[in-house]
Amino acid sequence: MPESASPHREITSFVHHRARFTEGQLNAWNRWWSTYGHEISALLDGSEPYDPPAWFGRTAPLIMEIGSGMGEASAAMAAAEPDIDHLAVEVFEPGLGQLLKRIVEADLRNLVLLRGDAVALLRERVPPASLAGLRIFFPDPWPKRRHRKRRLIQPAFVALAASRLAPGGTLHMATDWDDYARQMLTVAEAAEGLENTAGPGQWTPRPEWRPVTKFERRALREGRTVHDLIFRRVA
Repeated sequence: MPESASPHREITSFVHHRARFTEGQLNAWNRWWSTYGHEISALLDGSEPYDPPAWFGRTAPLIMEIGSGMGEASAAMAAAEPDIDHLAVEVFEPGLGQLLKRIVEADLRNLVLLRGDAVALLRERVPPASLAGLRIFFPDPWPKRRHRKRRLIQPAFVALAASRLAPGGTLHMATDWDDYARQMLTVAEAAEGLENTAGPGQWTPRPEWRPVTKFERRALREGRTVHDLIFRRVA
């Protein structure tokens, strides 16, 4: 997330990193971004429409992943769910370049990449009740107490996320930071229109279908517990 001296700095969905492409990532970016990717800034300023049916060439259930990282899980989920269209939102260009490589290598037709701020996209362009799911796996934990206000999972964001889910749609979060997991649980259980699929106050057993990424394997090696939380939108 961008730094700011303002105590009222708006929450965004990302952290700025210095982009360093590998040769393969850069080649994929230069060759394939215009085919599989869209700039959120263009969607927000109206120079390009937000139009998933046109992007995918069909109308299908739509799931958005916020923070796709290097794309390992994104590509695996898209491959395993061919009847679902996937939007992967990320700001880190080398990660998007890596995911472009995965898309081309696996010939994935149901995965589109969006670069920029997912919060602004949800607020300004994604219609209410239009998503079958939102997936937020291992968002930045901002572990220092003075930085926790920068965390993505806050009441206002969860209310926004819930409003964009269709009835029966799910908000799936995962984190390896215990206090952030507790914050996620508290905030989501207090949100109007969401119910904990595991029951009040409970964690969701790790779904077998959620890919284990390099990041998660490292967290487990370092002794951290991974918590999954799945909340369903109720009418």
